[in-house]
Amino acid sequence: MIFPFLGALALSGGTILDRIILKKRKISIKQYLILSFFFIVIISLPFAYFHWKLLPEALSLKNILIFAAVVILAIVANLFYDYSMKWEKVGNLEPARLLESLFIVLLALLFSFIINEEIYERNLNVIIPAIVASLALVFSHIKKHHLSFNKYFIAAIFASLFFALELVISKLILDFYSPENFYFLRCLSILIISAIIFMPNFKKIDKKITGVVFITAAVWFAYRIILYYGYLIYGITFTTLIIMLGPVFVYAFAFIFLKEKLNWRNILAAVIIVACVVYVVLL
Repeated sequence: MIFPFLGALALSGGTILDRIILKKRKISIKQYLILSFFFIVIISLPFAYFHWKLLPEALSLKNILIFAAVVILAIVANLFYDYSMKWEKVGNLEPARLLESLFIVLLALLFSFIINEEIYERNLNVIIPAIVASLALVFSHIKKHHLSFNKYFIAAIFASLFFALELVISKLILDFYSPENFYFLRCLSILIISAIIFMPNFKKIDKKITGVVFITAAVWFAYRIILYYGYLIYGITFTTLIIMLGPVFVYAFAFIFLKEKLNWRNILAAVIIVACVVYVVLL
């Protein structure tokens, strides 16, 4: 039970670090993307080595194609995210980015009918609170200017959709790997392909920023590993619901460390999310 809560903490910490780097440091999204993946690969390598697991089933043609789909979806998601971030402010894209948790829950439910109920749980006692918490999280960030969708906001929605689809599809083959070496192989593939596509110039990057990016990469590595373990142990929907505590922690951390003001919508969403989590945990 502790893993998803740790994941929520890691999510909140990574989000705050991302905000600090992208807001206060001179680095482009492409540079940050490649540098982050590079450090994640370096960090995950020893963990993948000592926790190596690769079952023969992973090497079947079907599962190789699924892994390739995971990598492609992750790259496409990052491309949409990069495009949306190019001209639009981060705050304006927040509702679109928060749709990811709702997409995960709905896609997992859909896959439970199409593929396998054993892989994708169909427990309404968990699914309904997860949907309620997701909607509360999204609506708490919607403002009047968000109702006018521009192409960057739509791109951010597609980014959330593809990230969610990547995670849901990953569940099909997670059992054949350890979370550590699955994430290592995923990120290594993404790093190589993204570096070829983006080809960023790192000569103008401040050397001091690399240390902060390394720490952020370590936090995101911890988040994904916890997320994968949560999927394997507790299932996608339950883990996603607990992970939604991350924004609640973000509200608290932003208030304490960044001195950001909280509005009544954030507070109400936090109360609803916590109530949904408590309800499911006490079932």
